[in-house]
Amino acid sequence: MGRVTGRSCLVTGAAQGIGRAIAEALLDEGADVCFADINGEKVAQVAGANVDRAKQHGGKVTHARVDVTDRASVKAMIAHTVQVFGKLDVKFNNAGVNRPMNFLDVTEENWNFIMGVNGLGCMIGMQEAALQMIAQGTGGKIINTASIASRQGFDNVAPYCASKFAVVALTQSGARDLAKHNITVTGFAPGVVATEMWEQVDQDLMEIGAGGGSIAKISSLGLLQVGPESAGADPGPACYKQGGKYPTVTDADLVLGYLDPEFFLGGTMS
Repeated sequence: MGRVTGRSCLVTGAAQGIGRAIAEALLDEGADVCFADINGEKVAQVAGANVDRAKQHGGKVTHARVDVTDRASVKAMIAHTVQVFGKLDVKFNNAGVNRPMNFLDVTEENWNFIMGVNGLGCMIGMQEAALQMIAQGTGGKIINTASIASRQGFDNVAPYCASKFAVVALTQSGARDLAKHNITVTGFAPGVVATEMWEQVDQDLMEIGAGGGSIAKISSLGLLQVGPESAGADPGPACYKQGGKYPTVTDADLVLGYLDPEFFLGGTMS
């Protein structure tokens, strides 16, 4: 029996990268998992590829297309998860975007796009997940993906940094408000991880002539892998290994207080 056997988990941004690695790690621990992403076709393929994995560990898998900036879409995703699994125990607000621009070139469109997905999307996801958990009366766990960029501003990704600072603030605010409902809220702030999103960001940085910028210099120190299945590579010693898997990386820090590893896996949920 896995550490989250019987738990119903929902992960956004699960068609690739960190989100997919999180969802697959949850399946390996026995959870029922809904893979959700704005790319409906891709997330359906990823979920389908994990059906046998879920069966092997006693869980179930489903998928949903979601636009995290649209409340109706988020409501529908949660309703689908509950319809299939019977409840919602854990929600990962992981969907995120980045579109690098030099600081003086940042436009309102660039700002609104990034803040919409990363900031507003996180808030809507937290709110709707919490409302479902409150209705169930059993508490729950909400985990938000922040970033190293939530700890420091970088010159070529200012809107992204602002959006991830917002994720930290939402995590802290939500934790204070939802504690009375036995809902715990936390987050994690990974560094530069080798994902499809970072490949695009790296290309964008080069195109705007920011190859020597501060965020690019960080990536030059080496990319961390999210997991052997998702990244297609050996994660190496830079990753935190647990039970033969690589669910997180050593430069990721917790956002907000509850510093018990079991928190992420639901071991303390009543």
